[in-house]
Amino acid sequence: MTISTPQSRDLIIVHSSDVHVDDDYNAAAFGGDGNGGLRLVLDAARRLSADLVLLAGDTFECNRLPVRVLKRTNELLADAGLPIVILPGNHDPAMDDSVYHYGGVAGVENVHVLGVTHDMAVHFPHMDLEVWGRAHLDYNDMDPLERVHPRKARWHIAMAHGHFDPVPDRSTKVRPSWLIGDDEIAATGADYLALGHWNRPIKVGSSAVPAYYSGSPDYAQTVNAVRLTVDGQVIVTREPV
Repeated sequence: MTISTPQSRDLIIVHSSDVHVDDDYNAAAFGGDGNGGLRLVLDAARRLSADLVLLAGDTFECNRLPVRVLKRTNELLADAGLPIVILPGNHDPAMDDSVYHYGGVAGVENVHVLGVTHDMAVHFPHMDLEVWGRAHLDYNDMDPLERVHPRKARWHIAMAHGHFDPVPDRSTKVRPSWLIGDDEIAATGADYLALGHWNRPIKVGSSAVPAYYSGSPDYAQTVNAVRLTVDGQVIVTREPV
C-alpha cells in the first residue's frame, strides 16, 4: 500500500521532446553545437526551478553519434542538477548498441532512461510521483500505450512517443506510425501525458487526461511547464527557451 504524505508546495515539471542531439543538421542550426536544443531545454528548466525534466523521445538524432558529442551531452545532463527522465523514441530506440549504452548516457547519476535503467516506470517518493512509459526498443512499429501502468503514487505521469490519431487504423502497416489513439490516452488515467514525435506544441485527445506534445525546442521555441499544485490541479503553460 502506498502511503501519501501532504504535498508542501507546487511541483514543476518541464516537458520537451525531439531535441535531436547530433553532429550534422541540428548542430549547424546551433553554430556547430549538436547539443544546442538540449542546452536550451535544461537552461529553461533551471530558470523555472523545475523539480523534474521529461524528454519524450528522440533526444538523439540516431544511435550512431561521436563519443565527443555524447560526452558533452552527459556533462549537460549531469550539470542540470535535477532528475531527468528520458523516453527513447523512434530515432534513438533503446537497443543494446544505442547511445544510452556506448555513450554512457544511462550512467549519468540523475538520468533515468525508460527501457534501460528502468523497465517502464520511475518512482520519485519525495514528490509522491511516478513517471511511466513504453520505450521504443527497435525501429519497428509499436503501440506506445499498449500497456497501461497502474497508479502507485499521488501523481501519475505518462510518456509516449508517436503519432496521435483519434481513432487509429492499425490494419494497414504501410510504414511504422507508432499510433496513439483517444481511447488509449483515456485508459492511462494519467494526470499528464507527455507526448513526443511532433515538432509543434499542441494539446490532443478528447478525454479528461491532459495530453500534450511539447514540440521540439528549436521549432516551438518553448517547453511545456506542468505545475502540479498542492490542491491537486494540473496547470500547463508554454514557457520560452
